Amino acid sequence: MSEASFSYAALILADADLQITADNLLAITKAAGATVESAWADVFSKALEGKDLKELLFSFAAAAPAAASGSAPAAAGSADAPAEEAVEEEKEESDDDMGFGLFD
Repeated sequence: MSEASFSYAALILADADLQITADNLLAITKAAGATVESAWADVFSKALEGKDLKELLFSFAAAAPAAASGSAPAAAGSADAPAEEAVEEEKEESDDDMGFGLFD
């Protein structure tokens, strides 16, 4: 639970253009009424030290549609394969109807 609390606190600080420090993270989580371990505040603040959280989020958001569109043709291609197999099976069945069976 404390990881989520600190994640949201870091997002709040980034949105307010405030520095993400252990003290600021603890202040926000305390104001929210969350019980957290102070050690996590140090971990989060050191992990995000020197990084622009907004830039990270926007670069991730920009990459997500590109990744999704890249996988769409592959999904469409795999959807066509069963349809082609069904057509081939229908052709084989139609040969049996014409009297060209193996044991006729």
